[in-house]
Amino acid sequence: MQIETIVKALADPTRLRVMRMLGAMELAVGEMAQVLSQSQPRVSRHVGILCDAGLAARRREGSWVFLRSLASGEGAEPLAQAVDRLLAIAENEDEAFARDCQADRRKLAAIRDAREAGAERYFAAHAEEWDELRRRHSPDAQVESALAEALGEAPLGRLLDIGTGSGRMAELFAADADHVVALDKSLDMLRVARAKLQHLPAERVELVQGDFLALPFDAQAFDTVLLHQVLHFAQDPARVLAEAARVTAPGGRIAIVDFAAHELEELRQRHAHARLGFSDAAMRDLLARAGYRQVPPMALEGEDLTVKIWLGERRGGPASTEGRRAQA
Repeated sequence: MQIETIVKALADPTRLRVMRMLGAMELAVGEMAQVLSQSQPRVSRHVGILCDAGLAARRREGSWVFLRSLASGEGAEPLAQAVDRLLAIAENEDEAFARDCQADRRKLAAIRDAREAGAERYFAAHAEEWDELRRRHSPDAQVESALAEALGEAPLGRLLDIGTGSGRMAELFAADADHVVALDKSLDMLRVARAKLQHLPAERVELVQGDFLALPFDAQAFDTVLLHQVLHFAQDPARVLAEAARVTAPGGRIAIVDFAAHELEELRQRHAHARLGFSDAAMRDLLARAGYRQVPPMALEGEDLTVKIWLGERRGGPASTEGRRAQA
């Protein structure tokens, strides 16, 4: 019986504290070990018991394992939600338990601060090269405003941000989407994004490590797909867009923000660009081959780089919100 397994899982003070911590934020096992002042193998055993009981779920990100509560977000479990409410009441009524939970949250705040400091150090190490590139195209704020305008007021639904980088696009559209998945191949960038996005509700934004050539999602799982300054890193953009199309629901949209075709060869060496932008004709062909109907693009001219916003709609007709969610 699941209820018996849950009751046994909760019959330990450490696991009660873990569940309260997970109600605040997704945490790595190592971070929980730091808060609890216990060894990582011991905390891993506690994590395994909670996962087996259906109260939490693991997610691997490189060598790190993150844990989230199943009391909120997509796939929320009613029994996990009931346990979450019970522990909230217990914290109000049990002074000793409340003291432990409050001490844990103070340590969690320190972890948040450490994440943000790490993100700042990473950006500082790369700031000069990124700032140099930014000076050559239209300002970020202008691009973001134009992208929001291009997407219009139509519902974003489930949104996938491929190559999230710092997490800025996920942050920008989180309030207007039902759920945002921010994906990046780089563990360093995911840690930066985690620091940027940790102020958002955990049930609204999910960070996932993955490759844009093999997205770890079911077909037709998303209503909106973003590729913001990502496609020029692809050796084979057609494969990237074919994979994006696979996870886009019928009637769903793709938005590609990238450079118009240019001749700045130094971007290959200094910034690892595989493609020197895209012409409208090339992008029209790429979108059509992937199964998208193209919408007229937008152009934002900069110093010597033009940023383009290309939009496409997945062929197959509109899908209802309920239908898309069911497919996800």
